[in-house]
Amino acid sequence: MVHEPAFRPLRIVHCFRSPVGGIFRHVRDLATAQSAAGHQIGIVCDSSTGGDYEDRLFDGIRDRLALGVHRIAMQRHIGPGDILAGIRTYGIIKKLRPDILHGHGAKGGVYARIFGSVLRVSRSRVARFYSPHGGSLHFGKDELEGKLVFAAERMMEPLTDAVIFVSQYERDSYIQKLGPPKCPSVVIYNGLTEADFEKVGASADAADFLYVGMMRDLKGPDMLIGALAEAERLAGRKLSAVLVGDGSDKPRYVRLTEELGLADRVRFHDPMPVREAFRLGRTVVVPSRAEAMPYIVLETLAADKPIIATRVGGIPEILAGDPSTLVAPTMQALAQKLAEVAADPTAYARKMPDHEDIRRRFGADAMAQAIEEVYKAALNRP
Repeated sequence: MVHEPAFRPLRIVHCFRSPVGGIFRHVRDLATAQSAAGHQIGIVCDSSTGGDYEDRLFDGIRDRLALGVHRIAMQRHIGPGDILAGIRTYGIIKKLRPDILHGHGAKGGVYARIFGSVLRVSRSRVARFYSPHGGSLHFGKDELEGKLVFAAERMMEPLTDAVIFVSQYERDSYIQKLGPPKCPSVVIYNGLTEADFEKVGASADAADFLYVGMMRDLKGPDMLIGALAEAERLAGRKLSAVLVGDGSDKPRYVRLTEELGLADRVRFHDPMPVREAFRLGRTVVVPSRAEAMPYIVLETLAADKPIIATRVGGIPEILAGDPSTLVAPTMQALAQKLAEVAADPTAYARKMPDHEDIRRRFGADAMAQAIEEVYKAALNRP
C-alpha cells in the first residue's frame, strides 16, 4: 500500500450561489483557516447578488485564495439560465484542477457533485462534498416542489463522497425528508475566529432591539416589526429597533413600519460588519421561521450580547442552557418575549450561555480541522 505523505497541500474549491449571509460567512472562515493550514483555496459563486459590502469582504480574503475568486451569474431558481451558468462553472472548475470540490447550499451542492463526477470520468481524483446549510431542506416533503427537490437530492447521493451537516437538526431533517444518507455523513458545527469572541457593548443611544440579516420573510423581519407593535401595547411604552441588512423585501418592511406607526423608532441600515451593528442595539433578535445553524446566533453570544431567538433549526443546540431564551416562531410569542425583556433587560442578559463555553464549542480552527479529516478520509478511500 502506498501511504500519503504526512502533509500534502490540497487544492480546494468552494462552490455556492449567493455570497451573502451565513453561507458566505462559513466559506470565508473555512477558506481562511484552510489557507492558513497550507492549502490552496478557490471560490466559485454568483455575480448577481451581493453589493459593495460583500465586495469588501471578498477583498479581505482575496490574498488567501491562491486559486482565486470566480464569479458568474447564477439564478436562484432552476431555469434555462442554468445551462449557460453550468457550462461556465464547469469550465472554471476544470481549469482549477481541484482535489476537493465542496458545494454549499442547494445549487452549490448540485454543481459540485455533478461537475466533480464529470471530472472523475476523465480520471480526476476530485472528492465531492455537500453542505446543505438549510437550502433544499426548507421545503416541505409533501409539497410538489419539495418532492422534486428531494428526488434530485436522492439521485445525487451516489455522486457524493460525504454530506457535511452544520447541526444535528439539519441531519435529522435530511433523514426525515429523504431517509438516511446513502453516503458518509457527519455533523460539524460552524466555528468562529478569536476576534469574534471580543465583547461588544451597546452605544449610549442604542435601540432596545437589533436585527441583523437578510431582508426576506424566511428570516422573519416582518414578524419582528409586527411583534414590536404588540410588545409596546404589552409593555405600556414605546420600544425601538434597528434592522441591518438588505434584500428584495426591504421596501415592504419599511412600509410596514409606517403602516404600524413605528417609523419614528424603527430604523433601517444597509449591511455593515456585524460587530459594528452590535453597537446599535441592546438585545439581538433572531426571528427566523427556519434555520440550519445561523452564524448570527453564534456571533451574538461570542460578543457577549443578549439574544432572543426562535426555536427553529439548530438554534436550540446553541442555546441549550436556558430554554426560556427561545420562543415559538409566531408574532404573539415574540411580542410577549420582547415585552418581558424590555421590562428587565439586565435580568434577561443573565440567562445567556457561559461565554467561555461558547468559545470552547464553536471555534473556527476546530471546524476546519474536522472538515479536513473528512476530506482526507474520502481521498484515501479506494
